[in-house]
Amino acid sequence: MPFPLYLLAMAIFAMGTSEFMLAGLLPEIASDLDVTVGTAGTLTSAFAIGMTVGAPLMAVLARNWPGRSSLLGFVLVFLTAHAVGAVTSSLPVLIATRVVAALANAGFLAVALTTAAALVSPVKRGRALAVLLSGTTVATIAGVPGGSVLGTFLGWRATFWAVAALCLPAAIGILTGIPTRPREADKSDAPTLRAELARLKSPRLLLVMLLGALVNAATFASFTFLAPVVTDTAGLGELWISVALVLFGVGSFVGITVAGRLSDRRPGLVLAVGGPLLLIGWPALAMLADMPVALLALVFVQGALSFALGSTLITRVLYEAAGAPTMAGSYATAALNVGAAAGPLVAATTLSTAVGDLGPLWTSGLLVAVALLIAFPLRTAVASGQSTEVLQ
Repeated sequence: MPFPLYLLAMAIFAMGTSEFMLAGLLPEIASDLDVTVGTAGTLTSAFAIGMTVGAPLMAVLARNWPGRSSLLGFVLVFLTAHAVGAVTSSLPVLIATRVVAALANAGFLAVALTTAAALVSPVKRGRALAVLLSGTTVATIAGVPGGSVLGTFLGWRATFWAVAALCLPAAIGILTGIPTRPREADKSDAPTLRAELARLKSPRLLLVMLLGALVNAATFASFTFLAPVVTDTAGLGELWISVALVLFGVGSFVGITVAGRLSDRRPGLVLAVGGPLLLIGWPALAMLADMPVALLALVFVQGALSFALGSTLITRVLYEAAGAPTMAGSYATAALNVGAAAGPLVAATTLSTAVGDLGPLWTSGLLVAVALLIAFPLRTAVASGQSTEVLQ
């Protein structure tokens, strides 16, 4: 894989740490700002909503900018938003910084996905996406648990400062390692914005976007509220939250790595095997959550299955949107984050019901069930139709 892919993955590591870190910090943020954990959970949804809106918006604004300048600008805005978030004592201001950070993250990811696809041949897009998104999985392995430990000992604000600091080497890497690639050279062959937006009329593209959103909603529904399950349901200490997050991250890395090898050639196999297993896993986790060993084992398994299935579906989005070279990444980003926004919002409503902390786990199972019910009669369309066009 080209070296610039790994530089992009480094920046996504910083952004992934921010996107996932609230899973281990919500109880402390809620206590510090004097709100409920469910209310604090809206910070995750605010970030995801900003990502959803920001993906196409930022892609349109940046489509005529040099790729390196766009990527660098987005990283610097992301850094600034975290510095402001680290010093505020106001929940509305903190929510606003999450939205701004999400807009920057969305713009970066949309451009990075398009850049990654352009750096490799069409038959290697799945592997390129796996390398790029490995930044996110490494964030769940190291960045998020590290942030949780840092938050436990130094407070949640220290974690925000740490994310801001992570952006500095990422920015330097982008500045020194990503080729400029002026877009003007491609204008004669590039489709118009209207033509790129017209790709959204494709039923197959909309189908894989919907399925990707549902699977990611299931992932975030449980991941966002994992901390109370670990400490309250399983009865483990706060440091075990970090252990659970590490296991989820290791699982996600394994899942995305394996799926990256298969999603270009055998996407149907990943979906046919991973989908039912993921569906079984969430209710199993809810029923066995009071058993620490079972809880930790299933967290690993669900991390692997969630990211294997989700990354494969997002690879399908890139294939189906191959005729939209500057907007394809934003369609994939929007699909991911519609789910990331909806999942925690739906899951939060279950916390005050009889199922309590286990509500998000049951919610995840329901969301995966809906995805499979939609996908099953259309499984041939989901897994076939690989495009041979190269994103420019």
